[in-house]
Amino acid sequence: MTLQDDVIQVENLTKVYQMGEIEVHALRGVSFSVHQGEVLAIMGPSGSGKSTLMNMIGCLDVPTSGNYFLEGELVSELDEDRLALVRNQKIGFVFQKFNLLPRATALANVELPLRYAGITNDRSELAKKALEAVGLGDRLTHQPNELSGGQQQRVAIARALVNNPAIILADEPTGNLDSTSGSEIKKLLLDLNHSDGTTLVIVTHDPEVAQIAQRVIHLRDGQVEREEVLA
Repeated sequence: MTLQDDVIQVENLTKVYQMGEIEVHALRGVSFSVHQGEVLAIMGPSGSGKSTLMNMIGCLDVPTSGNYFLEGELVSELDEDRLALVRNQKIGFVFQKFNLLPRATALANVELPLRYAGITNDRSELAKKALEAVGLGDRLTHQPNELSGGQQQRVAIARALVNNPAIILADEPTGNLDSTSGSEIKKLLLDLNHSDGTTLVIVTHDPEVAQIAQRVIHLRDGQVEREEVLA
């Protein structure tokens, strides 16, 4: 598969943090690719480099060395304006703690990425369609404190989807949910992948969440310990 066929191409990424006189090697030469429409899980114990790698993929941090291509673009060559555009339009983020604006309605929360993108026409309609896609068409005017944890995560997923990003990056998406709500969110993510071909990268410590992936990358001590093909 060529570089252009991959949504993500990671080549020998390293990340070294300086903690006083001590160097902490968070990533030690990580390489992998993610294909269009794939569901990939990244697993590993605490300190394995999962969070650091997630920040790289999400264009929130830069590697010490190595290359990261997103849809064929070398991310390290992008200026701050372009990086902000990439984060807004090419990457949809889903976080463990939802990160919703507490005093805004579900519709207003989902509109946020569209506002940042400068979209004015049909903004409410696009947000409404995104909420309908995650089964919340009847909760448009509800604020987060009027929604269950599972419903709040659905709002977060709608917000991540509304700009039609190249990838959805989900960080422990079921970590704050009970088992029933967690199962609903796993099914929703998988349904979005099947129906729309949405590329999903899921960072998780939960083997049950990882089971929805087609492939699992296991990290340990900042390196790819092994890759597991599930489907």
